[in-house]
Amino acid sequence: MRLLKVATCNLNQWAMDFDCNLSNIKQSVAEAKAAGAMIRLGPELEITGYGCEDHFLELDTVAHAWECLKELLLGDWTDGILCSFGMPVIKDSERYNCQVLCLNRKIIMIRPKMWLANDGNYRELRWFTAWKSKDHLEDFHLPSEVSDALSQTTVPFGYGYVQFLDTAVAAEVCEELFTPQPPHAELALNGVEVFINASGSHHQLRKLDLRNRAFISATHTRGGVYMYSNHQGCDGGRLYYDGCSCVVVNGDMVAQGSQFSLKDVEMVFAQIDLDAVASLRSSISSFQEQASCKAKVSKVFVPYKLCQPFNLLMSLSSPLKIRYHSPEEEIALGPACWLWDYLRRSGASGFLLPLSGGADSSSVAAIVGSMCQLVVKEIANGDKQIKADAIRIGHYTDGQFPTDSKEFAKRIFYTVFMGSENSSEATTTRAKVLADEVGSWHLNVSIDGVVSSLISLFQTLTGKRPRYKVDGGSNIENLGLQNIQARVRMVLAFMLASLLPWVHNKPGFYLVLGSSNVDEGLRGYLTKYDCSSADINPIGSISKMDLRTFLKWAAVHLGYSSLAEIEAAPPTAELEPIRANYSQLDEVDMGMTYEELSVYGRLRKIFRCGPLSMFKNLCYKWGTKLTPAEVADKVKYFFKYYSINRHKMTVMTPSYHAESYSPEDNRFDLRQFLYNVRWPYQFRKIDELVNELDGDKVAFTKSTDGENVNVTADGGMGVVAAGSGDPRAGF
Repeated sequence: MRLLKVATCNLNQWAMDFDCNLSNIKQSVAEAKAAGAMIRLGPELEITGYGCEDHFLELDTVAHAWECLKELLLGDWTDGILCSFGMPVIKDSERYNCQVLCLNRKIIMIRPKMWLANDGNYRELRWFTAWKSKDHLEDFHLPSEVSDALSQTTVPFGYGYVQFLDTAVAAEVCEELFTPQPPHAELALNGVEVFINASGSHHQLRKLDLRNRAFISATHTRGGVYMYSNHQGCDGGRLYYDGCSCVVVNGDMVAQGSQFSLKDVEMVFAQIDLDAVASLRSSISSFQEQASCKAKVSKVFVPYKLCQPFNLLMSLSSPLKIRYHSPEEEIALGPACWLWDYLRRSGASGFLLPLSGGADSSSVAAIVGSMCQLVVKEIANGDKQIKADAIRIGHYTDGQFPTDSKEFAKRIFYTVFMGSENSSEATTTRAKVLADEVGSWHLNVSIDGVVSSLISLFQTLTGKRPRYKVDGGSNIENLGLQNIQARVRMVLAFMLASLLPWVHNKPGFYLVLGSSNVDEGLRGYLTKYDCSSADINPIGSISKMDLRTFLKWAAVHLGYSSLAEIEAAPPTAELEPIRANYSQLDEVDMGMTYEELSVYGRLRKIFRCGPLSMFKNLCYKWGTKLTPAEVADKVKYFFKYYSINRHKMTVMTPSYHAESYSPEDNRFDLRQFLYNVRWPYQFRKIDELVNELDGDKVAFTKSTDGENVNVTADGGMGVVAAGSGDPRAGF
């Protein structure tokens, strides 16, 4: 037997905080060595942090990474253990994303990434060059200060593997696993038994299974040990890296780390018999045949043993059942961990949330409550760093620390119901009850006085006083009056966030939390610069449908029973007067359901459908209940309002990324914000196809609320529908 103990890890790194990152790396190496592991794998670009973005273009960033690596190598950190460290490296004039393999205070190989992640949230080609030479390893001359300190001048650089006396090890970096021809296929034929994958993979609802299937597939038909390491936490941006570092052997998961955790360092260990890999490979005839005529891959020989012989002191890791969270649990845990990292690293003293009593803001309140529960739980489990952060943020004194989540929430979470004459007693009560359940410090204020003052000022300036639609006003008046309320709430929220710490004799500021969901962003069903404007938004990339199932789940599993009643209530903005014969409802205002919005969003983004392709797909999907003409009207209606309101995405609050059809404008969904909202060519093609299908002429009729016109406002930042009936469509 060739017994090998390996260690991989989840690390909560912080982009550009080299002290923090180096401390976490040292702790992970120390724990790996203490456990007797012979291989330690860390996540991609762990020394700098993955999310440095354009900081990677700065020479300082690369220089500081080398300084940190030198510190690791000058100490005893790599003595007797193969360590893989992720960092940027400049070779000649190109910058590469590299794994640096080190052993016994020497660098034995630098492996540059060959296939870069460059879609969705990833822009690696902006900062790095893909390594394209697979034929041979090149000599890399170490920076002088490193070579002088290590007494080592050159290092093998490129695509290859490390051949030890008793096994072979190779790196496969993140995206390379998911390519059509992944490196591990030919590396396995060359005798590599241990694959180490350093990754920077973010959380997305329902995504984990895709990743795990890739690890299992990599070793199921060709054998091998697959080690995976990932970042975990918020390293400074919209993404939450969801850990789940693991070890897979011959297609079986034998060790798995957590997906959501507040810990800065989490180790995952496995004890394996490499003879099991050799045995499987020798039993597969096709593997034997292909290995006999393989293309040779370059290697670095290291005369060192990683394995132990048979002994009863080392038990073997057995296959385990892979742990998956339900989507509801993912919503409760992922954004909660992201919020904790943001809170403790931002210098803020707490969160402030405009709590309306509706589904969206209540979801945010529940997520903050989940965060408080996680903090108290980890403190009870003995995590000293979380305890220190909680004491600092909650301003505990005299040796006190959080022991109850509601008490902790009272110190760091502030909710405010900003009611108006249009608010119902039901939502007022729901907000108060939920605040009590979570434990927040709750305010109930009326904005009517401020709104009335603004309307009076407008009347003084123009001689006209706007009226709501139910009182005989026009659509323009109705929309303007609703937007005034929304924007007053934004101003009040930020005023409270900046001044309440002063009132409470606390330093710092409160982070304002947003509560618009992904479907509202896609449709533009929100006022620009309203209470959707905030510092950060934990649900901005989560669909309304998922939030509603989360509320039902959280009512039971988080202990906030009022969420069940909130979920059952019809969604409403409560920006118009309530009358016996009229009550404002979101889906009526939007002219579409939230379920339909999710369908439109997935087709537009995930399946890359323009208007015509979306129409064709929906003819199949909805053809049993709608005619082609009806489908066409729905598609055109969606694209009309999507394009009218796209400009709003340019100023949306930074949101936790959780959904693959997010319309987030910063990096994930890169589209223009000035459209011809008539889509004349595309809509004409739809009409022509409808004519062919129905035999009747179908024309796109102009909306009864007036002609769509392009206008500029707020510095020429977008498009608005003149006289649009959308209560929250305008600037």
